[in-house]
Amino acid sequence: MTIELSRRDEFAIITLRRPEVLNALNYDMLRMLDRAFDEVEASNARALFFIGAGERAFCAGADIGELLNRTISQDYEGTWLGQRVYSRLERLRLPSIALVNGYALGGGCELSLASTFRLASPNARFGLPEVKLGGVPGYGGTQRLPRLVGLSTALEIMMTGRMVPADEALRIGLISRVIEGDLIEGGMAFARGFSHFSLLALKLIRDSAQRGIDVPIADGLRIEADLSTVAMLSEDGAEGASAFLQKRKAIFRDR
Repeated sequence: MTIELSRRDEFAIITLRRPEVLNALNYDMLRMLDRAFDEVEASNARALFFIGAGERAFCAGADIGELLNRTISQDYEGTWLGQRVYSRLERLRLPSIALVNGYALGGGCELSLASTFRLASPNARFGLPEVKLGGVPGYGGTQRLPRLVGLSTALEIMMTGRMVPADEALRIGLISRVIEGDLIEGGMAFARGFSHFSLLALKLIRDSAQRGIDVPIADGLRIEADLSTVAMLSEDGAEGASAFLQKRKAIFRDR
């Protein structure tokens, strides 16, 4: 099983399990990820973690052997598959966290970019090295990386194909923090900072920020007003206000 879905407390964990090839992604794994998302969305998990099997890599990118001798239409279909699966990850009803141990390159880096947050071990290395193969990132890297770290920094990373170490990734805003010790334990502690809140409210916050970043601020403020109103009129919005007035802990039902 190259994609393993498990559960730990209130969190779902997807492990990329091809350590013999540094957890490189192939098209079957992308389809398995898509199916795993179905299971995660149907569950009561409060957040989704990604981690790579072994100590060397989160995911070293695409399976290069699978990319050879393909027609233009096959290549385009493969690229679109990766983009569709990663875009679905970005839109999941629950937050996602990439726990990066070792190399996160190419499609592996792009998987982390599509996650809500990225946490990394001190030995983590991020990169989009497609230029070294005469290629261009195809699973969202050219779009998501500039939005995280700025256009100039993103272009320098992609056009040199260099790897970004964990300390630099933290400094430029590519990751949220460096985790010393057990990555899953650190990820769970991080996620518990928000996992007890309404999943609906968390999703609306993400939607407002993601949609608003691509439009003029006046349009973004309209998006924010619409989604803020949806939240306040929701069952969880009413529960949160009532709990505040009654000086008790809110019981959210994610609706």
